[in-house]
Amino acid sequence: MNSGQEYTAERTLLVHLDGVRPDEREDPAEFMELALSAGANVAGMVRVSRHQPAARFLIGAGKVEELAQQVREQALELVIFNQNLTPSQERNLERALECRVLDRVGLILDIFAQRAYTYEGKLQVELAQLEHISTRLVRSRTDLSRQQGGIGLRGPGETQLESDRRQLRVRMRQIRERLEKVRNQRELARRSRRRAEIPAVSLVGYTNAGKSTLFNRLTEAGVYAADQLFATLDPTVRRLELDNVGPVTLVDTVGFIRFLPHKLVEAFRATLEESASADLLLHVIDAAADQRDEQVEQVQRVLAEIGAGDVQVLEVYNKIDLLDSVQPHIQRSAEGIPVRVWLSAQQAAGLELLLEAVSECLVRELFQARLCLPPQMARLRALLFEADAVRGEEHDGQGDTLLDVSLPLVELHRLLSREGLEFDEFVQRFADKAD
Repeated sequence: MNSGQEYTAERTLLVHLDGVRPDEREDPAEFMELALSAGANVAGMVRVSRHQPAARFLIGAGKVEELAQQVREQALELVIFNQNLTPSQERNLERALECRVLDRVGLILDIFAQRAYTYEGKLQVELAQLEHISTRLVRSRTDLSRQQGGIGLRGPGETQLESDRRQLRVRMRQIRERLEKVRNQRELARRSRRRAEIPAVSLVGYTNAGKSTLFNRLTEAGVYAADQLFATLDPTVRRLELDNVGPVTLVDTVGFIRFLPHKLVEAFRATLEESASADLLLHVIDAAADQRDEQVEQVQRVLAEIGAGDVQVLEVYNKIDLLDSVQPHIQRSAEGIPVRVWLSAQQAAGLELLLEAVSECLVRELFQARLCLPPQMARLRALLFEADAVRGEEHDGQGDTLLDVSLPLVELHRLLSREGLEFDEFVQRFADKAD
């Protein structure tokens, strides 16, 4: 907890529904991890077989009575459902169980609140929490119809509920305005990087797939990494030098999760846009996860939702140290393009293969030619050597220099802009004389 106050973990009962449709079914093991990540003192998990959710309690009235008895006998303080509850279901359950009730969205929001450290992250979490609370205001008071007293407030006035909602709307508007400023600042930073033609690489993946550990290995950034869900919320950007590419920016982002609540996607849109604007996405996958394929599918779904579905992706299968007889290696497409890298960030095994694959993905457009440079272009010749782009050099009888060059197209454009040369002019003047 960040407040500095002494916190005693609440004795908690988890309720998981087994009978819902397979495409909507949550993972009980992941549910347990979420509860533990939130700091709950889990007293047990009840699995309910329910094929048709009930309108009043989500589960049957008989099962609610069983839960109420368990809550009383074990002096439980909190019951968490591994499903999304409507406000009325949440209120009905709290009355019946006589303790606090939380649904999956509320649980994830609580974890996010604990893990947000930057100004932007805290604003994003607060906005998501306020949007969640706004539909549940009625449960916070039993006398919401009472009128406020005081000078100028006697008589009809406004109800306490109306006042609370108005204050929420004001605060939410203020947060959105501040987040819009952050969004604009991010866009300015992205434009600056694009003008400098610095490629952006973004780490994405299911929560706890090992993104931050990999990020730290590659950049030595010291980002908080732990074996828990949503260890990283705030995006971190670092500069990285790659062979044949030069400088790139590497971004570590918040992890995704199955059925990530839409309000969280909206709240973190400014952060997630770092992925949508990237030149390459490194989709970090827990190779040892039991539900690996489902996690991959969920990440792809969220990427499509935030407008990053068309960005080039390199899959990174992490944690191969937990698998038998799997060595670090690169898998390529029929065209020879890297599509998948197997490694272990924890053991620092296969990192050089990842950097090699990233370089190849970013420099697929190579400029390769023989140039004929006259003596007055000696500075351009020096810049090509400085960029390590020259593969061979000869001189002809007229004093011209013949250079065999190979360098990323983006690097060539950057170099030519420094010399005030247009690419088409450069090719016409110097490359058209190539052998």
